[in-house]
Amino acid sequence: MSNFNSRDPNAPEFWSERFERRFTPWDRGGTPEALAKFIAASERPYTALIPGCGAGYEVTAMAGAGWDVTAIDFSPEAVKEARAALGALAQRVVQADFFDYTPPKPLDFIYERAFLCALPPARRAEIVARWAELLPPGGLLAGFFYFDTGTKGPPFGIAPAELDALLAPSFERLEDAPVDDSISVFAGKERWQVWQKRA
Repeated sequence: MSNFNSRDPNAPEFWSERFERRFTPWDRGGTPEALAKFIAASERPYTALIPGCGAGYEVTAMAGAGWDVTAIDFSPEAVKEARAALGALAQRVVQADFFDYTPPKPLDFIYERAFLCALPPARRAEIVARWAELLPPGGLLAGFFYFDTGTKGPPFGIAPAELDALLAPSFERLEDAPVDDSISVFAGKERWQVWQKRA
């Protein structure tokens, strides 16, 4: 890590440099089991957004179930890698900054996968506010939340009480479950959660 030029995870260059050098310890190489089960159990296809998509594996799973999914990343190298991996679904990946991006149609679902923990803690309230802004009442925020007390990152862990305090004003938690197939960087420290936007 000491030989990286970019040290600010708020900057696209930070992530692009790591993709260029193939230093991506957060990359699991496929769709997590909890998400696959959630997609299979969904009553209907959702219009979904994947912020900070990285290599974008989950696009394949969502699109395969008929979901209208868009994946975004502000790192040009991440977008390049995702498009190369997704083939016919490459057009589902857009280079964009989550905080400025406006979806082309209303969303039903936002997928959280190592986005909240990728940016410094000072940005958490901004992230949650944007989630709440993008989702209508009844819309779902679901994914994997990384809990840790360490201050060094990324990934930047959060305390359960802090996550609850951030989300509870705008969202109600519907599911909270342990994760059995975590990759090493998240092992024992992440949970699958589903939150619904309050009316």
